[in-house]
Amino acid sequence: MSEHRIAIIRGDGIGIEVIEEGIKVLEAAGEAHGIAWQFTEMPWASDYYFKHGEMMPSDGLDTLSTFDSIFLGAVGVPEIQDHITLAGLLLPIRRSFDQYVCERPSVLYPGTSSPLKGQEPGDIDIVTVRENTEGEYADVGGFQYMGFPEEVGVQVGLFTRKGCERVITYAFELARKRGKKNLVTSITKSNALGYGMIVWDRSFEAVTERYPDVETNSLLIDAACMDLIRRPEAFDVIVASNLFGDILTDIGAIITGSMGLAPSGNIDPERRFPSMFEPVHGSAPDIMGKGIANPMAAILSAAMMMRHLGDEAAADSVEKAVLKTVELSETLTPDLGGTSTTAQVGDAVVSALS
Repeated sequence: MSEHRIAIIRGDGIGIEVIEEGIKVLEAAGEAHGIAWQFTEMPWASDYYFKHGEMMPSDGLDTLSTFDSIFLGAVGVPEIQDHITLAGLLLPIRRSFDQYVCERPSVLYPGTSSPLKGQEPGDIDIVTVRENTEGEYADVGGFQYMGFPEEVGVQVGLFTRKGCERVITYAFELARKRGKKNLVTSITKSNALGYGMIVWDRSFEAVTERYPDVETNSLLIDAACMDLIRRPEAFDVIVASNLFGDILTDIGAIITGSMGLAPSGNIDPERRFPSMFEPVHGSAPDIMGKGIANPMAAILSAAMMMRHLGDEAAADSVEKAVLKTVELSETLTPDLGGTSTTAQVGDAVVSALS
């Protein structure tokens, strides 16, 4: 029997609801595959901020460092500016634990439909590997003359050779492991961003030389957005900077049916620190408390977490249970054309496990 200590951060909005279903599925998969879960709730995020003036306690990172993994729902409410949310919780976790890979699959499942004409289930099967700790989201810059008409904001995009090469290497290894098109597509904008993106391009060229068996392509971000909509079946593994990966994975979620089917993992591939798994969809305050949020992205994120922790069979079973639930189309939330509740979908996935 394997044992794992998991920190639970339900967060805000629908994150609270979908994590409940993710835990339900984790417990069912644990019973079936001999996994003992020890869940510890961390009541952090916006409610904590309203009470304490910070998104998590000052020793929060020290506390999280003792766990095997982190399972996060969503963070953010309209009353708090996004930069406070990000800087107070998500970005410190990603950076402090060097979760330099953000892995986000986009798959068109049987039982779902794409808004793109002519796309059939299985035609779209993409994984985007997003650099997660530097790039355009590096916390480098500052203000001058704040509040005056001459106000200036300087935002620095930070690209290091080490940071670029390690995330690009992960993408090549993933393409080999997937065994599909064996293709890695790099996303750049070096025609306009002539320093940081040049470092990115040079890093991609250097890593390419070490993988002669993997096909490669390089696209400008604008062309990549266009091609994701025009011919998504041409992609396999995409590797992109922090900002570009963020943009592309939202497109990837929508063209495969719903943000409610988009999981992600913030991963330290060297396993020095805990990795963090979360659905991509955010806190969705407009549907909070209505019981109609799709929990499948959270459940699929839980499957990614199990795979990262070495429980391959359990992860496979959960992914197959989600696939079966979607394909049957009997228990789906409104975003997928159904009328079921969040809890009913979670129960359906648990039932499909058996």
